[in-house]
Amino acid sequence: MKNFVVKTIANAGALAVAVWVLDKITLTGDSTPKKVGTLLLVALIFGLVNFIVKPIVKVLTFPLFLLTLGLITLIVNALMLLLTSWLAGRLDLAFHVDGLWTAILGGLIISVVSWALHIVLPDED
Repeated sequence: MKNFVVKTIANAGALAVAVWVLDKITLTGDSTPKKVGTLLLVALIFGLVNFIVKPIVKVLTFPLFLLTLGLITLIVNALMLLLTSWLAGRLDLAFHVDGLWTAILGGLIISVVSWALHIVLPDED
């Protein structure tokens, strides 16, 4: 349970950095607590998408992973971010990613920041 909370917080932090750095990834809200709540809910959605959908996509695109020497990972991460944005819109959460190139950059930022946060934050169960 503690590991799940730590991963969600790391995802929220990584998403916050992507929102802060990229203008076309937006998180809107009336107040800071609402923005934080929205960010945590989007982080939960992002975690579920990465847990459920991403492995399936990786298996289906395995030949492309071999052909591109893993560079297709950038596209897969971007698609997971776009799917998260779409699901957030369907759930009436104020999070939006505008375009594939923004999603690629956002996915790269989220991967790097999430990796760094997982090193810093405790990982025990």
